[in-house]
Amino acid sequence: MSDSTANSRVPDGTCVVEPDDLSSEAVTAVLQGAVVARSPHAVVQIAGPGALQCLQGLITADVETPGDGSFRYGALLTPKGMIVSDMWVARRDPSLVLYLPQRGKDAVLTTFKRSLPPRLAQFTDSSAERRALRIVGPRALDVLAQAGLAVPESGRSETNQDVTAARPAQGHPFVLQYEGTAERIDKLSSMLVDAGAVSAPYEALHMSRILAGWPSLNAEIDTKTLPQEVRFDEIDGVSHSKGCYLGQETVARLHSRGHTNKRILGLRFDAKPDTSSVTIMHEDRQVGRITSICWFGPAIGYLGLGMIRREVEVGQTVRSGGATAVTESLPFEASS
Repeated sequence: MSDSTANSRVPDGTCVVEPDDLSSEAVTAVLQGAVVARSPHAVVQIAGPGALQCLQGLITADVETPGDGSFRYGALLTPKGMIVSDMWVARRDPSLVLYLPQRGKDAVLTTFKRSLPPRLAQFTDSSAERRALRIVGPRALDVLAQAGLAVPESGRSETNQDVTAARPAQGHPFVLQYEGTAERIDKLSSMLVDAGAVSAPYEALHMSRILAGWPSLNAEIDTKTLPQEVRFDEIDGVSHSKGCYLGQETVARLHSRGHTNKRILGLRFDAKPDTSSVTIMHEDRQVGRITSICWFGPAIGYLGLGMIRREVEVGQTVRSGGATAVTESLPFEASS
């Protein structure tokens, strides 16, 4: 299920990728090869003499210390510490470029209108003119080399001929992202396919992020989600050493004094659950809900993510939608 499609039998807030959504070739390529897929993320630029300092004071990621050319993951929070939207940020001095879910764009821009002083920082929504392409799979770097394309170091971004290549650190839900005009992105996609990648729809990116145990807005993340509930400490989505930012007090208190009552766990199902009901049960008690689920081919079956109460431990059996699942730590070992 992409941002633009939905199954009417699936509760809102659950991402489901069915066997018919991806070809067997694409599924195999995510697990063993390389896939290229268009990402429907919004593209927002922040520019101005105070752009860096203003964004540093708003989001969970440290975008100042890593310097120009950094590529970081973080989120904008409410004053009470709940996630408004997650995002990736490429620092391209003197501006910054944000890649965020379309569902979160309006709320983020509303906060920017209220919080960014126009004389210091101005934002521009470039989503209509710019496109993003992401590459996933264990052979992604081999395919990029075969195509003769330069790859930035982990956690860095580079801009060449108005195309930005950005590479997250290891363990993230994609290997590389290109962002540019539609014409440039289409050309890059063709080059990568010629070099051995499989072209696939956006659902392939969901498959990759589920393997990585990565949260998604409107699935793992809703209006009441705290960063620590969705692995932000583990995936370097929040800095505990930078200065103040919106919602920091709640995040810092949880980090130093306690833990959340629920968390993301992996789910390895023995059969396809009926996703018209995503409630997760353990020993006759409701302990959470399925947030994402995907078909990984006949050798693996269905893997998913769930927001589950902390008393349920890794390796325990739970039930949902007429199927049973074993909870796993994240990221998945997909071949096990």
